[in-house]
Amino acid sequence: MSTPENLWPGGPRFIQAEHFRLGTDCVLLADFVNTAGAKRGIELGCASGAAMLLLLERSPKLFMTGLEIVSGAASLARENMALNDLTERSEIITGDIRDHRALFRAGSFDLLVCNPPYFPQGSGALPQDADRAAARSELLCTLSELCAAAAFLLQTGGRAFFVHRPERLSGLLVSLTAAGLEPKRLRLVCRDAQAAPSLVLVEARRGGRPGLTLEPSLYLQNPDGSESDEYKHIYHRI
Repeated sequence: MSTPENLWPGGPRFIQAEHFRLGTDCVLLADFVNTAGAKRGIELGCASGAAMLLLLERSPKLFMTGLEIVSGAASLARENMALNDLTERSEIITGDIRDHRALFRAGSFDLLVCNPPYFPQGSGALPQDADRAAARSELLCTLSELCAAAAFLLQTGGRAFFVHRPERLSGLLVSLTAAGLEPKRLRLVCRDAQAAPSLVLVEARRGGRPGLTLEPSLYLQNPDGSESDEYKHIYHRI
């Protein structure tokens, strides 16, 4: 385990987990989330609590619940909340997403965030470490199960936010729609204007009307290889 560091100068304190390193996908997902009007949110598979921390830092009226199956990561998430005096605005539950009906009442949340495993079972070699394997592959929860859980947990009109890989976009949209979550916003993330997308960001609404907005792509770099202004802004570098 590493020592606490500021996510940016003067920003929240954060301890990295060995198996759940803070990645660009998590930071971009938190930036993509629209917290306007949200009072109670949940992150499915919160790991060490990075996305929760970023959302709570941005939205003082928001209360966040984190659900994490790995007990060590859940403990670290609690520690990260305490480091930033956010214990009263957060709770971390150690549990399985597939047990959501036993853990929560239907419609308990108006906002949901998830950075799920990117690969389906059988898609390639897995790390020998069980926690790393579960973070990479859908060993413990499929995309369809995840979307069904999100639909149960969200109240009507509640919003769900996901980050995923472009090759899984079709499956994600189909799973969302099948669960009663209507995709409303989609944004592609690319290294630069010449590169194919490396990530997709999706917002869906529980019981929403059909109609998907494709937003301008997020470019991480300028043509000369330097960081784009938007990327620097997300990371609080400007």
